[in-house]
Amino acid sequence: MSRLPATIAAAVVLAAASAPAWANLDLAKKHACVACHAVDKKLVGPAYADVAKKYAGQADAEATLTKSIREGGKGKWGPVPMPAQPKPTDDEVKTLAKWILGGAK
Repeated sequence: MSRLPATIAAAVVLAAASAPAWANLDLAKKHACVACHAVDKKLVGPAYADVAKKYAGQADAEATLTKSIREGGKGKWGPVPMPAQPKPTDDEVKTLAKWILGGAK
């Protein structure tokens, strides 16, 4: 019986550790990012995993991606432009950029 509290505590820690990933996927859904992007496959736009690979190791990756999300862009991933995203707050855009660069996990 004494193992039950430890098991519950471990489950709470694991749930809390993965909550940001759920929250960020929810954020991507909230702002309709998933209409054009998926974690692991190209839709209209590139997969988040491919974006993470492209920017891996770049010191300015977060700032570059944040700017691309906010202002949109064209020509980086083919002929379909990404429209500017004015609705998410600055904090939400930064959160999305960090999540994407982390592999959208």
